[in-house]
This record gives sequence, structure tokens and C-alpha cells, in this order.
Amino acid sequence: MPDLNPTMAPSDSPDQISVPLIEETATVGKREVITGKVIVRTLVDVEDHLLRESLSDESVEVERFAIDRVVDVAPQIRTEGDVTIIPVVQERIVVQKVLILLEEVHITRRKSIETVDIPLQLRTQRAVIERT
Repeated sequence: MPDLNPTMAPSDSPDQISVPLIEETATVGKREVITGKVIVRTLVDVEDHLLRESLSDESVEVERFAIDRVVDVAPQIRTEGDVTIIPVVQERIVVQKVLILLEEVHITRRKSIETVDIPLQLRTQRAVIERT
């Protein structure tokens, strides 16, 4: 009998034919592809401003005035206008005890207001996005 199939194995009978199979396999691979770029920058805008503010200042002036006078009772602290008067007394022993007003301390308040200009810069940040 003639050979029907050259792939026939010698042990195969004419009713049985061996057909070798080929198996295909598939593999999946990945690769990175750059399709575009994004650039993000931050910008700082600076605005100059001038603030105007009033500043107040208060100072005191202290003056001492010698009195050296005998008084019956210690005088109270008193205010005359912008001047606060603080009496200073001393007890002296003579034949009798008397109060001597040694001095008065006068404290004068002075208040001044000054307007000043303060230069300053205010910053604002913003983002700029560019696509390439």
C-alpha cells in the first residue's frame, strides 16, 4: 500500500494516522510611551503697598518742688489738669510731732500722635500650567 502521509509513524496502521500538533503561545509585553509633557511653574507676583498708620506716644516729665511746710494731715494725691501731684511727707520729732510737707512730685503727661508711612510688599503665588 502506498504511503498516504509521510507523517505516519511506522507503528501506525493505515487506519490510524498520527498528526503532529503545533501549539502557539502568546505573550503580552508593555512599554512606556511618552505622549506629552506637562510643565507646572509657580509665579510670585509682588505688589507694593504703602500703609498709613497713626502711632501714639506718651511720655511723662517728673519735676520735684521743695515745700518744707508743716501740715496737720498728709495731703492726698491730686490731679490738676494733666499734672498729677504726689505729696511726700516726713514725720519729725520736735517737742511735739508734726507733719512736714517736704516736697511735691509733679508728673506731667504729654501725648503725641505721629503718622508714619510703612512700605511693604505683598506676595501672591499662582500656578501656570503648560502642555507640550
